[in-house]
Amino acid sequence: MRKNALCAATALSVFVAGSAFADNHSTITVATVNNGDMIRMQGYTDQFTEATGIGVEWVTLEENVLRQRVTTDITTKGGQFDIMTIGMYETPIWGANGWLIPLDDLSAEYDVDDILPAMRGGLSHDGTLYAAPFYGESSMVMYRTDLMEAAGLEMPEAPTWEFIREAAIAMTDRENDINGICLRGKAGWGEGGAFITVTANSFGARWFDEDWNAQFDQPEWANALNFFVDLMAEAGPPGYSTNGFNENLSLFQQGKCGMWIDATVAASFVTNPDDSTVADSVGFALAPDTGMGKRSNWLWAWALAIPAGTQKEAEAKQFIEWATSKEYIELVAANEGWANVPPGARTSLYENPEYQAVPFAQMTLDSINAADPTNPTVKPVPYVGIQFVAIPEFAGIATEVSQEFSAVYAGQQSVEEALEKAQAITNDAMEAAGYR
Repeated sequence: MRKNALCAATALSVFVAGSAFADNHSTITVATVNNGDMIRMQGYTDQFTEATGIGVEWVTLEENVLRQRVTTDITTKGGQFDIMTIGMYETPIWGANGWLIPLDDLSAEYDVDDILPAMRGGLSHDGTLYAAPFYGESSMVMYRTDLMEAAGLEMPEAPTWEFIREAAIAMTDRENDINGICLRGKAGWGEGGAFITVTANSFGARWFDEDWNAQFDQPEWANALNFFVDLMAEAGPPGYSTNGFNENLSLFQQGKCGMWIDATVAASFVTNPDDSTVADSVGFALAPDTGMGKRSNWLWAWALAIPAGTQKEAEAKQFIEWATSKEYIELVAANEGWANVPPGARTSLYENPEYQAVPFAQMTLDSINAADPTNPTVKPVPYVGIQFVAIPEFAGIATEVSQEFSAVYAGQQSVEEALEKAQAITNDAMEAAGYR
């Protein structure tokens, strides 16, 4: 207990000095996603409040709902939130529009330079940071080592999609409710849409050619989508068209998935014996490819940003400095172990020998470093972004396209029909927006 109390005091000491500038009766409202690391952070918020006098109210939402709520709020200047949890797609666009308060005056103790370059770059516009990463991620393969061994196979460090398919089929045991693979099929540009986009990247597909023409009528998209649908029919769980990150996490922790390809941040949850029935038999590998030079991994950060127009800028900045600091990481480590700290945001974490001993630490860093948002596809493209296209219109277009794909997964239409609709949806929207 003494160690935990000492660490808590250390974590807050940096921020207490600034609390004189905040109204001791202030309360800030934070909108966030219902992922495990964010839920964990809420459990420590009382310590922030005790040290600063700043209360924190949480609005915790499912990923698709969060995106909808914060986008509506910021575009209408609704003022519901003092801090928003957003990512690499929204941050540069909203920063450029003047919708976010720049984080260019954080304290020296906070050490902005310690933020991983990939994360800092993705959360900046014209060199100015507009959101601080709570955690960063790529995606990777998480798999059951016991089932892989029983299948007589050995996972390569850098597998191909063909190997993944072979292993998934071999590990599937329908009688015992074990699916060889669990993957996102849930509609939403950042849910199933993100996963099929990075998969398509590895098959040589792209959203647009260099003249902003949609590319869903090209064979690479058909190859990727047909492969995905066939794989899930052979080895995926029933009803996968409604499964996103949290649904698949639950299935994997219950021992119902041989493999799961998803966010690297999930590693701490699937290896936590308090939550996962398979915690002692999980291995990790890079996201798969098809030999074309692009892996099916993304780059993302869930980050905290302050909407312009908040009346509580000083308090919001204090909270962000606390929640995304090196000291907060040490606080979680002292209470819950190094495996459970927010990953992927700070260089110093990966230089820490205690964290280097965590089994998934190096694979997470390798996956993040393998993701190149400026060069995301096999063929050239006019956009930046791996699982998204960094233009304002993308969220609306990709949400519609992902709904068409989810209809395929649910057996409501064919791959060909979905791709034809995706092509029309995308080209019509881009023409209306003046790109074509």
